[in-house]
Amino acid sequence: MIQAQDYYAAKAMLDWQIELGATEAIGETPVNRYEAPAPVRPRPVAAEAPPEVAAEPQVDAVAVARAAADAAPDLESLRAAIEAFDLCDLKRGARSTVFADGRAQARVMVIGEAPGRDEDQQGKPFVGRAGQLLDKMFAAIGMGRDAPDPGAAIYITNVLPWRPPQNRDPKPEEVAMMLPFVERHVALVNPDVLVLMGNHSCMALLGRKGITRLRGNWVQALDRPTLPMFHPAYLLRNPVAKREAWHDLLMLQDRLRKPA
Repeated sequence: MIQAQDYYAAKAMLDWQIELGATEAIGETPVNRYEAPAPVRPRPVAAEAPPEVAAEPQVDAVAVARAAADAAPDLESLRAAIEAFDLCDLKRGARSTVFADGRAQARVMVIGEAPGRDEDQQGKPFVGRAGQLLDKMFAAIGMGRDAPDPGAAIYITNVLPWRPPQNRDPKPEEVAMMLPFVERHVALVNPDVLVLMGNHSCMALLGRKGITRLRGNWVQALDRPTLPMFHPAYLLRNPVAKREAWHDLLMLQDRLRKPA
């Protein structure tokens, strides 16, 4: 009888608590009803790997230039090959491709650095103030780009056929990719003597610079006698060096008087 009363009493108390809103029985572990529930974190989804894109093959600009230069049988073909060469960024910013000037049969081939503003506008090498001084220098020993006699004529080109922006110095990679064209140019003209004007042309064809030490001495480049000289632009800035330039011109004159 006591057990039955305990059952009914307990049930009545439970019903009363349910009416008050109780929904859970007391467990062994205390529950903090004021604690915010832990946020439900979404399960990380593995990111899909982007589709593999085949890397574009690297183009060897020097090898492309070498093949194009070697395939040129004459100067007109070489000019066309240079104009068709699109791997040098200088071409995009230049107005003209400056190839050469003078007589291709000349005994002397002059190689400068790169076109300047005047050269870019006219499409010919050495036509600005430095070019005018160059003409006066060679005229002093009876030579010129327009001389009818090949023995008194000069043929002029540059290492780079396109003007660098703001006349900055050529970059090594620009020189490297255009050098095959210069070498083929020399082979086609086949001059008796090369004249390298300034540090950059010496670095390109001799692998050395330091024009104050190189000038006044005969060296070999591309299997022929080569005379480094001060660039006319340097002489315009340093007129006192014209004495050394005159000495070098007399050296050239003396060399040309000897049998080829």
